[in-house]
Amino acid sequence: MSTHRNWAGNVEYAARAHHRPSSVDELRELVAGSDRIRAVGSGHSFNRLGDTTGDLVTLAGLPATVRLDEQRRVVEVPAAMRYGDLATWLHERGYALANLASLPHISVAGAVATGTHGSGETVGNLATAVAGLELVTAAGELLTVDRTDAEYAGMVVSLGALGIVTRLSLDVVPSYEVRQYVRLDLPRDALDEALASAYSVSVFTDWRSTRGTQVWRKQLADQPAPPADWLGTTAADRPWHPVPGMPVVNCTEQLGVPGPWHERLPHFRLGFTPSNGEELQSEYHLPRAVAADALAALDEVAHLIAPVTQISELRTVAADDLWLSPQYGRDSLAVHFTWIADSAAVLPVVAEVERALAPFAPRPHWGKVFTMPTETIAATYPRWADFAALVTRLDPEGRFRTEEFDRLFPR
Repeated sequence: MSTHRNWAGNVEYAARAHHRPSSVDELRELVAGSDRIRAVGSGHSFNRLGDTTGDLVTLAGLPATVRLDEQRRVVEVPAAMRYGDLATWLHERGYALANLASLPHISVAGAVATGTHGSGETVGNLATAVAGLELVTAAGELLTVDRTDAEYAGMVVSLGALGIVTRLSLDVVPSYEVRQYVRLDLPRDALDEALASAYSVSVFTDWRSTRGTQVWRKQLADQPAPPADWLGTTAADRPWHPVPGMPVVNCTEQLGVPGPWHERLPHFRLGFTPSNGEELQSEYHLPRAVAADALAALDEVAHLIAPVTQISELRTVAADDLWLSPQYGRDSLAVHFTWIADSAAVLPVVAEVERALAPFAPRPHWGKVFTMPTETIAATYPRWADFAALVTRLDPEGRFRTEEFDRLFPR
């Protein structure tokens, strides 16, 4: 990633200066001496929510110490660490995380702050594993919080607005093995059963029909393989990439070969760049119970979606109690769009998608492209005003505010 652009290249950072502190004390001085400051992680966000006109800070130079507390079953990690690197470290010691996103290349703090997720009807998003946070506040002070703090649920998915997180503690579980099977051509009426059929499931579609082009079924290794006629699909007899024409060597191993959790739960291997960033992304989180009706509404605009879509992905995520989590208070269906890299062509379609989904109280992914009005988003979050008050209290001068954040949470 360039230090001046995001991974996709659609955002050129407006910062007046870029910094790479080598210690937390140096970071504290930077924060205390700046009127506008933000941290940037792996750059896998597609909007300007984290873009500042002030100082932009990478935390990659901070000490990279990882500490495992086996008695408490938590691991303490630096904010800039990539999930793939953490997963390898944990697996070598016999431990695991409950879930991973499709990309292992993303930073822990960035993914947590935006409510990024993997898939699984019984598994929460990545932020639900957070047991504690260390952050530098607007005053340059170092604050440590955990689940015993009254406002903790408001501080985890924070959009970077409460301070610069330097370290996180995450819940861990014993390491486990997963098998990944790809199935082809899923009928829409079998979608619910497919999504509930394994530990982690992704259904891909190109919106050229109502059928799923691929189902990526990630099941615990001790579970039986899907039968030959599973839900009317066909078993893949070779590895697949979700996006037609992309190299399958980038993808995690398939065909039911058992392997460690961290080499199967993501879609892409850590050692490969999954694509060249030639894309835009949007994602909307809907109540799980309205999945069929919401997808039927999208079918009405599928003729607009298909021409500008590389691939779309359907996943499920369990409910949680984090104030700004897209899954706050409701089990969710996540509808993800990987668009072509053409904002002029894509943005009008994004608006049509949002209009189609409006009756179902969609919540956009915080790190992706969306055009929904603030009041529409706010109406879906019961703790919206509480979070706004928390921002005002912890950052009264607006050091961590950005133009896009001000649109969502005006002062």
